[in-house]
Amino acid sequence: MIRSLAAFVLSALLVLSACTPADDDPSPDETSPDHAESPTPSPSPSPESSPEPGVDPADVDANELGEIPVLMYHRILPDGGGDYDVTPDEFRSELAYLHEHDYRPIRTVDLVRGEIDVPAGTTPVVLTFDDSTREQFAMTGDGEADPDTAVGILLEFAEEHPDFTPTGSFYVLESLFGATADRGKQLLRQLHEWDFEIGNHTASHANLSRLSDAEVQAELVGGMLSIRDAIPDAEVATMALPYGARPADHSLAREGSHDGHEYHHEGVLLVGSNPAASPFSTEFDPMAIPRIRSAPSWDGERDFGSGYWLDLLERQAERRYVSDGDPTTISFPEQYGDRLDPEFAERANPY
Repeated sequence: MIRSLAAFVLSALLVLSACTPADDDPSPDETSPDHAESPTPSPSPSPESSPEPGVDPADVDANELGEIPVLMYHRILPDGGGDYDVTPDEFRSELAYLHEHDYRPIRTVDLVRGEIDVPAGTTPVVLTFDDSTREQFAMTGDGEADPDTAVGILLEFAEEHPDFTPTGSFYVLESLFGATADRGKQLLRQLHEWDFEIGNHTASHANLSRLSDAEVQAELVGGMLSIRDAIPDAEVATMALPYGARPADHSLAREGSHDGHEYHHEGVLLVGSNPAASPFSTEFDPMAIPRIRSAPSWDGERDFGSGYWLDLLERQAERRYVSDGDPTTISFPEQYGDRLDPEFAERANPY
């Protein structure tokens, strides 16, 4: 494909070098099973925020063409549950690791739109929660988040670490948090008010690869309508594929219609194993965003869970997305210039 003139000029000025994947970098596994599944938080960062003054990208080793972990959570259970679940202590431990190693949460929609506004020198991380289970969110009688749920733990951690914005993306089903219909809608509205993203996970956790085109669209419209029944102005901009299984017609994960209703998804999440590419990279595909299963207790084996990948990104820091603190520019070492999607050439800030 012929690049735009702007991208051609940019590439001609930069010293190009291809990025060779690490020997221990596995291919994404898109078919992994996807079984189960307080104080008001600060608003999520806005891309219209003012850039940090006086920050030289080279001083913070900015690389906004690097990789971003998208972590996948299901249930938070005292006994740890199955392979896709974690204990409350494991969840707290992972949040502590992320904070200590300069990760800052954003939502899937922020990733997809390239609206990444985190402090200079930090790395965005997307926290995603599938299946809208009771263990993810409930509220106490006094209107606070249940401290034993994922949301309660996240809010408590953010209160203790004010620079760690409590945000993420919830991919919900028609059954909401193990509650009655009315109570489930209240909980969903509360998450929306706290600026969590609410995304589509189909109506019934259907394996879309086994359905007809009409059935796929009915499932996705049903998921969207159940969200909008609680939150009429909800965008429902992204969706997570149950079991990581795509419909036979991949385009139906992006958009379709059923019974007079249309859906349009800007991003589609897989059940992969590796970090996601930068949204400014030629490698980024918003319709196939890989996720990393949360598995913070890592014993050194290649289980491709979060412990493995976070350790790898620590050891191979050149792979990691690092912010320059200015959401209007895209900073990166000049040798990585061939990774930049030509669409973003005007925002490029190589050094």
